[in-house]
Amino acid sequence: MANTSVFAATKGPPEARHETPTACELLPHAGAQGRGVPSLRRARTAGNPRSRNEQKMTEIMSGQDLIDAGLPQGKWFGEALRAANAVLEQGGSHDEAMEVARSFLPPPAAPLRARDALAFFANIEADGPEAAENVAKVAAGMAELMRTPVVRAGAIMPDACPSGPSGTIPVGGVVASEAIHPGMHSADICCSMAISVFTDVSPKALLDAVHAVTHFGPGGRQRGKQWRPSTELLARFDANALLKDSISPAIEHFGTQGDGNHFAYVGTLKSTGATALVTHHGSRAPGARLYDRGMKLADRYRRELSPETLKDNAWIPADTQDGDTYWEALQVIRAWTKANHLAIHDAAAEVLAAKAADRFWNEHNFVFRKADGLFYHGKGATPAFDNWAEDATDLTLIPLNMAEPVLIVRGRNAPHGLGFSPHGAGRNFSRSQHKRMQAGRTDAEIFAAETRGIDARFFLGKTDVSELPSAYKNAAAVRRQIETFDLAEVVDEVLPFGCIMAGDWEADAPWRTKRR
Repeated sequence: MANTSVFAATKGPPEARHETPTACELLPHAGAQGRGVPSLRRARTAGNPRSRNEQKMTEIMSGQDLIDAGLPQGKWFGEALRAANAVLEQGGSHDEAMEVARSFLPPPAAPLRARDALAFFANIEADGPEAAENVAKVAAGMAELMRTPVVRAGAIMPDACPSGPSGTIPVGGVVASEAIHPGMHSADICCSMAISVFTDVSPKALLDAVHAVTHFGPGGRQRGKQWRPSTELLARFDANALLKDSISPAIEHFGTQGDGNHFAYVGTLKSTGATALVTHHGSRAPGARLYDRGMKLADRYRRELSPETLKDNAWIPADTQDGDTYWEALQVIRAWTKANHLAIHDAAAEVLAAKAADRFWNEHNFVFRKADGLFYHGKGATPAFDNWAEDATDLTLIPLNMAEPVLIVRGRNAPHGLGFSPHGAGRNFSRSQHKRMQAGRTDAEIFAAETRGIDARFFLGKTDVSELPSAYKNAAAVRRQIETFDLAEVVDEVLPFGCIMAGDWEADAPWRTKRR
């Protein structure tokens, strides 16, 4: 059973759960009541009013009493005073009431761990000067992250790259902690991969089919064209305080894939030649809304429990009602994201009157709880340990880029990887830096050179050069490091036929056209 949150109230949304002490509880001492002397208030007994001489004297403890006792003022006063005055109402002594009040005193603020006091596992090698600079930034940021008081272990994968200010978990990072850190699973909660294998359709037909049914770009599907999640799934949204007002976006964004590096990829299995559809996307608006609320909730705890901790590394204590609610919300978002993948796969299959012969999926932006009681955060890291989820198989997917195979792997549960493997190829350069490096060539020239031999498509009609193969780390180097560090075993590959991505939907955005 979870303890009551330091911010929780009996009613109301998480943002407003703290109940401040009543005016009576915070009333200062008056008159001859000097500091250190318990404040007294008169309260009428039940029944008809009596004369002043007949009133029963009842001691009431106030906030000033706690301050006079040397206790630091804070939000905890409300619960402490309610409990203390309950003791007094039952005939307890002032000392007994004060002892109960002290039990609500928050623990002292947790300081940051000393620099380099807790090491992390580095499963990465630099294969050139650009990669060396990238690795140095990742290592410096990870070292700062490891100072977070509740963190217990960390690791970086071969595809690691910086993400945010120093101290923020990198893409390709894994962190084990006593608590849940919303910032460590990223805003794209449950970004994930799914594969369906078909034995009776051609790659071209499947690519055309998924192109016809999927949706890329910002926002969701228009009214009248929306897909609806199951009633049972929407009921889980409604039952969770952090999700109940996200039902509309859960409907609007269902059957959509977003933008950036998300894709629908079609190829053939190296082992059998069967056609496969692989999709990559996250939880869209429902997940982004939960992330935002989780970060705000975690920061409230940070200010009280560890003000020195970076905001991006703030945590929600697992043994609180807030922790329980957020954990359950994560599971609902996971279920929604999986259903979203499969809805797109099923719609494409329906166009072809085909049926999937096999399918599985895995997330790589999520939080997992192991038997040791710790929460393992993977931000761009694929679970590689046994039974990482109730629906887990022994296989997971690692994409590299649109012109390279998608790797089907079996995890090694490597201790130095904390039981994880990479989620892809990662980047050595930011999107804007990579685009600047292509100066002198048109988008059409770059596209033609980098997609030769595959059917590459941008859903919105504008090439996004920051998603072409050269934007990512060398695929062969990443694959070699997966083997070098024994993070996963490659058991099959999906050889590329074609890929659909959103494209540069901002190319004609008003702020860009105005600038031009």
